Amino acid sequence: MASKTVKFLVAGAVVVAAAVSIYATTRPEPIPVIVAAAENGRVETTIANTRAGSVAACRRAKVAPPAGGRIERLPVKEGQRVKAGELLLELWNDDLAARERISREQLGSARARVVEVCQLADVAKSEARRARELHEKNFVSEQSVVRTEADAASREAACASARTQVREGEARIAASRADTARTILRAPFDGIVAEINGEIGEYLTPSPPGIQTLPAIDLIDDSCIYVTAPIDEVDAAQLKVGMPGRISLDAYRGKHFDGRVRRIAPYVLALEKQARTVEVEVEFDAPEEARHLLIGYSADIEVVVENRAGVLRIPTPALMPGNRVLVLGDDGRLAERQVEIGLTNWEFTEIKAGVSRGERVVTSLDREGVKAGAHAVVDSSAEK
Repeated sequence: MASKTVKFLVAGAVVVAAAVSIYATTRPEPIPVIVAAAENGRVETTIANTRAGSVAACRRAKVAPPAGGRIERLPVKEGQRVKAGELLLELWNDDLAARERISREQLGSARARVVEVCQLADVAKSEARRARELHEKNFVSEQSVVRTEADAASREAACASARTQVREGEARIAASRADTARTILRAPFDGIVAEINGEIGEYLTPSPPGIQTLPAIDLIDDSCIYVTAPIDEVDAAQLKVGMPGRISLDAYRGKHFDGRVRRIAPYVLALEKQARTVEVEVEFDAPEEARHLLIGYSADIEVVVENRAGVLRIPTPALMPGNRVLVLGDDGRLAERQVEIGLTNWEFTEIKAGVSRGERVVTSLDREGVKAGAHAVVDSSAEK
């Protein structure tokens, strides 16, 4: 009897060992997955631009003299900093300067003529008064008085005419100066000369009406810069001036600049074959940090519409359609959970219910075999 029992136990052990061996050789390998623990942190609702924006200057003038002519003086160079009122360019204007000198000489003659004529007018008025007094005493005739007063009136009119000629001379000088000023280009504000289109001796032609030509000088005030970028019209309705935002630039990858919305365009821009957008401008909170940025850099903006700190959050890539997630349990199995979400963005999603703090959610949902009930193991290579 004892020998039969031993044989039975041995046979049972062999069967169990065989079953374990078969299971070990046929069961699927655990799927390596990337996980992230649910933790407390900040979650923001943000709005980003639909197409790349650019760094722009608060003041930028593409200037040219209103008159055409040959470039005589060009005292500035590209990249040079200039002060407001500093000479940028001057066209040949010797003929205008000569006309101004003639006008000045004529003005001098007119003023001298005023002195001469008006003094004679004063003498004539004095003689007319004296003649009237003598006539009242019957020393001179009425005809003599009339003749004397007419002469005084004539000389007074000549004096007024001479004064008018002086004013005409001053007006001619002002007109000559205005003509000369049309050939001189000065900096309208402090800035840096970005571009010069022309050389000494070349002929500069002003833009005809309706036809834009290259400006003589492109002047940029880089002491004040901002970023302008298009926002989809659907999102733009949520924006307000003063909202905080972040600025990122391709030239400075990994670095963000804090900013605020300074302007929202009062109209929608409709471009053919593109979504309707609203132009939004974001200024830098710390302008001194942005002084080295070049005008025209491509830039992106992200405006923070709402934010909450200290809430339970998970990476947004862990969220499946229908607000579902896969949780890796301590037994190595993946379990599907329905979650209630709050604020969300491309990086994090607020979790109000369905997942507890510290539980591990799967973020590598695109890997083959990742589904509820599957055996999984943390991909240690991805954690390094």
